[in-house]
Amino acid sequence: MAPKLNIVHVSTRPGRAGSPVSKWFHDFVKQDGQFEPVLIDLADLNLPVFDEPNHPRAKKYEHAHTKKWSALIEAGDAIVFVTPEYDYFAPPSLTNAIIYLWQEWNYKPVGFVSYGGVSGGLRSVESVKGLIAGLRMVPIPEGVPVPAYQQFINDEGVFQANELVTASANTMLGELLKWSNALKPLRAS
Repeated sequence: MAPKLNIVHVSTRPGRAGSPVSKWFHDFVKQDGQFEPVLIDLADLNLPVFDEPNHPRAKKYEHAHTKKWSALIEAGDAIVFVTPEYDYFAPPSLTNAIIYLWQEWNYKPVGFVSYGGVSGGLRSVESVKGLIAGLRMVPIPEGVPVPAYQQFINDEGVFQANELVTASANTMLGELLKWSNALKPLRAS
């Protein structure tokens, strides 16, 4: 059975434009076959600003939205955040979603599909790597930055990757699989 890859679409703002990127990556992973992809949309989850009275390390969640988020992340073996860049930083929805949990993140490799202007969202990625490492996740260096991402979305709203984006996705998936397998004993303990 293929390991589960949680693909988390992090933008929650009205009028967001990155959904085609997330859909493309989900379909790409499904076709690749190394992982069983699970697409999670933070907008659908609708997490409020962190509102649990207990520290996430205790895993004593009181709210249904936290329990649902916990179950989704707990079930995965690896994570890819599909994220835009807002003002040279990660969207608040991403950092908020990350701090909701603790044990569920431990010993899981993390990759990023980032999109934006000229930087391809890379500053967003770099801004959350310290937070991720502090939660015992392993951010891998390989990622899929998509600069000027609008050029890849056709008139029907479908993201069409070029050769460079596809090659980056293949490389990242291969590394995620290696790390997922290597960290599996730690997740099991």
